[in-house]
Amino acid sequence: MTPRRRSIAVVTVGRSDYGIYRPVLAALAARDDVAHGLVVAAAHLVAAHGDGLAGIARDGHPILEHVDMLLASDSPEATALSMGLGLAGFARAFVRLRPDLLILLGDRFEMFAAAAAAVPLGIPLMHLHGGEVTEGAMDERFRHAISKLSHLHCVATERSAERVRQMGEEAWRVHVTGAPGLDAMLAEPPCDRAAFFAGLGMPDPGRFLLATWHPVTTEPDPEGRQIAAVLAALKATGLAVLFTTANADPGGQAINDRLWAEAAADPEGFRVVRSLGRFYASAMAHAEVMVGNSSSGIIEACSHGLPVVNIGRRQEGRERSANVIDCACDAAAIAAALDVATKPSIRAAARRAVNVYGDGRAAPRIAAVAAETVLDARLLLKKFARPDGSLDGTGRPLEHDALR
Repeated sequence: MTPRRRSIAVVTVGRSDYGIYRPVLAALAARDDVAHGLVVAAAHLVAAHGDGLAGIARDGHPILEHVDMLLASDSPEATALSMGLGLAGFARAFVRLRPDLLILLGDRFEMFAAAAAAVPLGIPLMHLHGGEVTEGAMDERFRHAISKLSHLHCVATERSAERVRQMGEEAWRVHVTGAPGLDAMLAEPPCDRAAFFAGLGMPDPGRFLLATWHPVTTEPDPEGRQIAAVLAALKATGLAVLFTTANADPGGQAINDRLWAEAAADPEGFRVVRSLGRFYASAMAHAEVMVGNSSSGIIEACSHGLPVVNIGRRQEGRERSANVIDCACDAAAIAAALDVATKPSIRAAARRAVNVYGDGRAAPRIAAVAAETVLDARLLLKKFARPDGSLDGTGRPLEHDALR
């Protein structure tokens, strides 16, 4: 009798996670002991954020459920209401699917809604990229909350593993696998410049900067001063700009409106795309510098020897490789950092930098944890581990509390 394959559902809420998932999904598909599929939600189902479903269809992974949860507005109130819609939608989807294991990635509010929906249903959760720090985004809190709701953790670095253990997670639940987003970048060589720009349907502009600016959700900016400073500094370089749009955080639509207006005013020198999809690694390979506040500049760019100007506080606290130059969100500071980053000596140094996020072989490790971990009562019963590894689950007072 053929053994039953373990059913694994993977939640994807937009381009911010799907590109990272791709090698993990391929590693799961290569195994004969699991049956995997996607629960597709949020930005994937909103045309303004690009056609995420087309990329998933090209890859051929089964789509098990759709969860439409984003309201048209990106205000703080709408974000909170979207979380409520997501909680209800994910709950209905998980009741229908009843997967053996649910995989979630990162720190999005949409992903938190999925994690919260799974808890009352007793579905084991596996969290990727926990334990990281991004002090300039509300995602910081969602990430750590998802970690506490999860039963297994595949983290990118030992420092991230230490933070997850500091939250009371038992050491056997935590696996240092590296960052899966590096796998595809290192396994698949980027296409040449001609094929890259042909794939995007635009002419080669010559030397260009690759830029992304997401809202800094701990620093509301209704006047748009931050994106104005970024754009002023980019224009001062005289280089062409390829800008990817902001995500669905509060304030993201105002940023995107500004980007589209800039592109309309300078269609040759300022290009905007909703998503680079499978061309993202090629964009990193051919750009002069990456600039903005995206996590991909911190995690993946080093593997392409790409200098990064990381602006402001959104990624504050993340571990950096030697290719990253940090600066304040001020036009003069950004311009000065770009002047340094575009020097040939800095590009040469970036090519020599070692990526602290791993060796590009994370996906098989993650797939092995998902497929081979015993899904039993021990996994589901979360205990709180003390820093020395002992368990604080007896109800008895700790030694230092005994005489209080």
